[in-house]
Formats: sequence, C-alpha cells, structure tokens
Amino acid sequence: MSEAIAKEPVRAADPAAEKASLKEFFVVSADCHVNEPNDVWAARVDKQFQERLPRIKVDEKGRKWFVAEGIRPSRIREAPRDESVSVNEFVEKSERPHLDRTRGAMFQNQGGINEDRYRDMDYDGIDCEIVFPNKGLVNWHSPDPALNTAMCHAWNVWAYETFGGHSRSFPAACVAPADVEAAVAEIEWAAKHGFKSIMLPPLMKEGKGYNLPEFDPIWAAACDANMPILFHAGTGKDPRSATGNGGALINYVVHAMNTVVQPTVELCVSGVFDRFPKLKFATIEAGAGWVPYTLHAMDFGNYAHAFWVMPKLKYKPSEYYHMHGHSSFETDPIGVELRHRMGVDNLLWGNDYPHIEGCWPHSEEQLKVWGKGLTKQEIAKIIGLNSARLFNIDVPKQFAIA
Repeated sequence: MSEAIAKEPVRAADPAAEKASLKEFFVVSADCHVNEPNDVWAARVDKQFQERLPRIKVDEKGRKWFVAEGIRPSRIREAPRDESVSVNEFVEKSERPHLDRTRGAMFQNQGGINEDRYRDMDYDGIDCEIVFPNKGLVNWHSPDPALNTAMCHAWNVWAYETFGGHSRSFPAACVAPADVEAAVAEIEWAAKHGFKSIMLPPLMKEGKGYNLPEFDPIWAAACDANMPILFHAGTGKDPRSATGNGGALINYVVHAMNTVVQPTVELCVSGVFDRFPKLKFATIEAGAGWVPYTLHAMDFGNYAHAFWVMPKLKYKPSEYYHMHGHSSFETDPIGVELRHRMGVDNLLWGNDYPHIEGCWPHSEEQLKVWGKGLTKQEIAKIIGLNSARLFNIDVPKQFAIA
C-alpha cells in the first residue's frame, strides 16, 4: 500500500516491551478487527445504491437498530465509557478479564487510525496484524451481487485510505464472489494497491460452492496477485439463524464458527489445487480443533466412496490442506494439542482484537495455556512466522528460523 497518504502511527521502541514472554517472538495476529466510520459505504458508493445501504434506525421506543439487506435487524446497545481512564490503566486495574475486552471494544477507531489502536497492540505484544471489517462483515449479505460488489469496493477504498502504507496493519481486501468478473477486477485493484490477502465469505447466498469450476478465474487472479484467500467465520449469511433457548450458542457454534468447514472441504476435494498449485487459503476465527476430524473424514470418504468421487485427485484431500490450507485460533488448546495431525506450519494465531471472544488484552496469559508443552520453535511459527510467510510480511532477522 505504498501509494497511501496516511502517516505511519506512533509505535513503542519495542512493541512487546510490556510482554516479557512475547519479546522472544515476532508476533502477528492473523485476526483483528476495526470499527469503520458510519459513512464507510455512503461516502464511497454510487448514488444508485445509497437508499439500500446498511443504516441505523431508531424505533418508537428510542432504541437503535442496525438494518441491512439480507439480515434481520440488530439491536445496538451502547456500552458506558469513561473518557478519563486510559486503555492501559483500565486493563491494569481491572480484576475482571471480560471487562478488559469490553473496554477494548470501546477504543476501536471511529474513522481512521489513532494512537490508541497501536498502544493496544503494544500492550498485548503484537508486532503486526491482519485487519478484518466490523460493520463490513455484512458486505456479502444482500441477495443482490451488484450491491455486495459495491459495498466490498467501498470498504476496500476506506481500508486503503486508512491503513495504506502502514508497516503493522494489513487489511484483507473484501471481494464479492457471485459476480466472478467483478471479483477478478477487485482482486486486481487490491493487488495494485498493496493488499496482502483476499477475504471471501465461506457461504454464498446463491447456494453455490467454491468447488465449481466457474470460480477458477478468481483462483487464477489470486495466484497472479500472490494473495491467499481468507474465509472469516460467520460471513456470507446471517449467522443469527437460531432463536429460542440456547439460540446465542447455537448461532455461535453452528452458524458462525462451523461455516468455514464447507469451503475447506470444497477446495480440498474438487481438484482446485491441481489446477492452481500456488493457491493458498486460511480459515479465520473458527479455531482449529475441527481440522483433524475434517481431514480424516475427507480421506475416509475419498476411500470409501471412491466409485462415486469425481474428479480423481492426485493427492489425498488432507494432503491438499497440508500443502495449501491454514486455520487461525485465539484460545484453542484442543487444536494445538492435535497440531501434529494438521501440521504446525498450518496453524495461525490471532487475538481477535477487540472482540469479546478473543484473547486481547490477555494474549500472553493465554499463550501460557495453549503453548504449554510446545517447543520454542513451534510457538514461534504459530504465533507469527506462519502468518508472516502466508501474508508476505518481512520478519526481522533476529526472529527468523533457519
């Protein structure tokens, strides 16, 4: 993003200065979020779409609702904030970790990068981050591909205006796949503007899957741009499908986290990697504990149902994942425990800043939990070097592994 006009943010001399155990590593969070300004779309899309953009409505009781095409309205509940307390002071004094994370959510920037974001990164020991949308997670929810394309491009333009040229923050370019020709054009635009990855929804409203050859131009464009494809959990369709008893947990486990299984299987069993051997992908914010069983199930199915399986693959489905796939987690001791069944080189870590299910600002404490029993080299790969390799981020010489 070398063409950007934004200035490099202030950073500490040692970004991990307050995190003793993290000072040994180059730390890349493969999953962070940013709270975009309310006009992220309105200021950047054609007039024909203005009346259909996501918006805030106030009902007769004065309650605020976020309204967007393709999803049910979402109630906006504003958390209290005390401007007199700094982020670090709050984190240091709080005795309840979940409130620390809530405090972090209050400090998302509201229209551009500010120093609070980088102080938060420094506090949690993060050197670099891959940035995903917050409001923009609805970029793909409309049944109209043209609106999705316009919203994705608007978000990308904002991300370039905001993060372009920074050496610590790398936003993923949002791409709407339903219109393949437009998707290819967006990937080419993103590559020209220095983006390092492509974000696609794991599920598409059209009911199509990424196993279909019609998406080959997207994979070709991604290979040409040398950018991995990222499937962030819970995007593409409204993850709040369940209601009633346990609805929140059903939505979280089934309709959000579990969505990334589908594109993983679609890519690994359909011959996509035989046609595009340079293509890489990653599942984001869905943990990694599901990966070992999925690899087993794909291989078993490939053997047991060999008569019906088409096309005939050069490798086992699990081998395609090992060669091309990655999965990120925040606090997943099960996935880490089973790391040898999926490959240490395939694991990515992220603190999910500043979402409540993430581990910011307690990443160092969580490392002591999920990192127990790992070698220093394994930790170094998972907590940063794997992401640096996947996203083409330069690693300081003192952290490189021969």
